[in-house]
Amino acid sequence: MTWIEKHGENHQGRDFFVGDLHGQYHLLEQAMHEVDFDPSRDRLFSVGDLIDRGAESFRCLSLTFEPWFHGVRGNHEVLAHDALAQGTRGAWELWQVNGGGWVARHDVHEVRVSLEKALRHLPYAREVTVAGKRIGMVHAEPPRDWRLLETADHAIEQALVWGRTRIHSGDCTPVANIDAVVVGHTILETPTTLGNVHYIDTGAFHTGRLTMIDARDVLAS
Repeated sequence: MTWIEKHGENHQGRDFFVGDLHGQYHLLEQAMHEVDFDPSRDRLFSVGDLIDRGAESFRCLSLTFEPWFHGVRGNHEVLAHDALAQGTRGAWELWQVNGGGWVARHDVHEVRVSLEKALRHLPYAREVTVAGKRIGMVHAEPPRDWRLLETADHAIEQALVWGRTRIHSGDCTPVANIDAVVVGHTILETPTTLGNVHYIDTGAFHTGRLTMIDARDVLAS
């Protein structure tokens, strides 16, 4: 499993970051339509939590197989994997109370196989070069120094998919050795920036608001 995948400049089109989808495929379609997203030229970077709560979770999971879509794994992908791979009652119940009920509308074996394949395309972090600068992306909370991802341990892994220490404390300390970082996980009224960390989860499932931002605007804010 690769901790981080890196992407060079997109010289053909634009790059966008999108917040937690949670099965709201129709909201993603609307957002892409509003910016005239061109899958033959543009790239979409997703902060994770593609699944759970929303009825279109399986369709959102399938996005990982599209060449223009580049996501990271969120805590809900981890919950689903634990439930489907371990098969224990506790892991299954934890997933269900956290939005995994959509699986009842599908063949469980098909979902398990698709999730396993999808996770191969969902590293814990991504880094993309935009206008000569580097933007990192994780689901929940980046390490204090971006270089720590090269030798990440279990504690960092947990923070990447579950952490909220920075946002809860209002920590504006910039993450070192990266120009900007985009994250999701924590639902906010509007996109918020602390230091060089940009929080873009505006609660698509709960609020109907899905944030999609041009990568150039991340660098400008």
